[in-house]
Amino acid sequence: MTMQSLVGHRLPKFSPAESEMLKGSLDFLGINYYTSNYATTYASAVNTLELSWALDGRLNLTTEKDGVNIGQPVMSLSLDIQDPVELALHLSMGNKKLMLYIKEHYNNPTIYITENGLATANNASVPVKEDLNDTLRITYHRGHLYYLSKAIKEGVNVKGYFAWSFLDDFEWDAGFTFRFGLGYVDYKNGLKRYPKHSAYWFKKFLQK
Repeated sequence: MTMQSLVGHRLPKFSPAESEMLKGSLDFLGINYYTSNYATTYASAVNTLELSWALDGRLNLTTEKDGVNIGQPVMSLSLDIQDPVELALHLSMGNKKLMLYIKEHYNNPTIYITENGLATANNASVPVKEDLNDTLRITYHRGHLYYLSKAIKEGVNVKGYFAWSFLDDFEWDAGFTFRFGLGYVDYKNGLKRYPKHSAYWFKKFLQK
């Protein structure tokens, strides 16, 4: 199945001349990578009245196979830490596999990792000093940079990496409920900012 067969009339239409102009015209490919999933095709037909970008892939995504998680559990997506409904998982190796896939199928374009990071719950009951000790975030970035370097050694044309994010921020779909930053923002105390342990780790990493 192709995107054309799946999305159909909702795709924009280009003339032959426009198509020729677009071929190979990108300056670089920006990739936002956070985690990996197992994917299987839908067992049943999709309701045509509910078509959307989220359903266009006709995929069921899961982070578990035969009772085993795809990667290390790193946080609860439930804000009630006593009731962890779902785990956000990371699989550093998936980053490398994605890079190699793009190299092999899309003529090895220039790639920038425009987002890569780990969210933790913004729990008001957790002391600031405890939030600053973000060892999981260090593990996450170390793993992804390690496999990214291996992809580069195998010929992938990666030219840049942007950690998400420099500071705790307002997430467009989650507000202030999660913290992605290498820098801690104290929302209750005049937005004071403190470097987390991951910020010091990144500093040493960049100085090597």
